[in-house]
Amino acid sequence: MANRSTIKIRSKRFADYTLVRTLIAHSMETGKRKNSDSGEPIPAHFIQTLTLTHNGKRLSECQMGFGIAKNPFFSFKIKQANAGDKITISWQDNLGLSDSKDHIIQ
Repeated sequence: MANRSTIKIRSKRFADYTLVRTLIAHSMETGKRKNSDSGEPIPAHFIQTLTLTHNGKRLSECQMGFGIAKNPFFSFKIKQANAGDKITISWQDNLGLSDSKDHIIQ
């Protein structure tokens, strides 16, 4: 896990649901690009698992591959969320790196 979080989380409550948006700073390398200087392939480095929890209950676990863009953006709609509830977003990549961040719904 990095010293500075790689995850930004925002939420907005609506009448029927709460919208949770997250942006993750990650290179998401496919392993197919080549270094422009040496011509050597850049090793694959991508998020494999993204997890969303609401008050400690897992709502979603996404399994991903290398086809996701750099610095991926995700959004989720949660029907039973209230002000003060805790949202946690976490990820783990193919190199074993990970990050997690909590967010309190306003």
